[in-house]
Amino acid sequence: MIDKIVASPAAALADVPDGATVMIGGFGTAGLPDELTEALIAQGARDLTIVNNNAGNGDAGLAALIAARRVRKIICSFPRQADSWHFDRAWRAGEIELELVPQGNLAERIRAAGAGIGGFYTPTGHGTELARGKETRFLEGRWQVFETPLRADFALVKAERGDRWGNLTYRMTARNFGPVMAMAAKVTVASVHEIVELGGIDPEAVVTPGLFVQRVVRVPRAPTAALQAAKP
Repeated sequence: MIDKIVASPAAALADVPDGATVMIGGFGTAGLPDELTEALIAQGARDLTIVNNNAGNGDAGLAALIAARRVRKIICSFPRQADSWHFDRAWRAGEIELELVPQGNLAERIRAAGAGIGGFYTPTGHGTELARGKETRFLEGRWQVFETPLRADFALVKAERGDRWGNLTYRMTARNFGPVMAMAAKVTVASVHEIVELGGIDPEAVVTPGLFVQRVVRVPRAPTAALQAAKP
């Protein structure tokens, strides 16, 4: 019987080795799998290469992973903002390497890995430092840069519902990078708020098929500020 449900985030990430490449879903804090990221911090793996849209917010999640000096390199499209102080400190101190990738290129490089293609040409980045050392060709009337697939050892994604086969649905914009990252990693770990029986998700509504998911962990939904305020 196929059953990909794992008892806890800690159990799901127990085998992440030092030096692994880990994709972490999320667009800012939307869709960021906080419980999985916290479990990765507790697990202890070091010298990680992290792939994410940005470089952490505030003091939690990905930012906390950087603050713990566990990230050797980050590949992202938006590394600096008002609350990315942990990345900023680490980068200025020479403790972390940055590979800057335009957001569309980042998504397509991840998608290319999942699709099994060898790369793609894009005009984005041509004539800038981001194209240095890369192959360029004149195609469709424009100079274009060849970009390579981006793969990972692990992908950590946040979904809304899942079943024991690993089929997933997402909540609105929390979907963002989750589906393509799940396809591009050797091992995909998905946190879900609800685990349903097989058939509980309409096949037409499945966003990430279980084929691309190896581990599913149920995490409680954090109470909203309004619910917390209403408590006696």
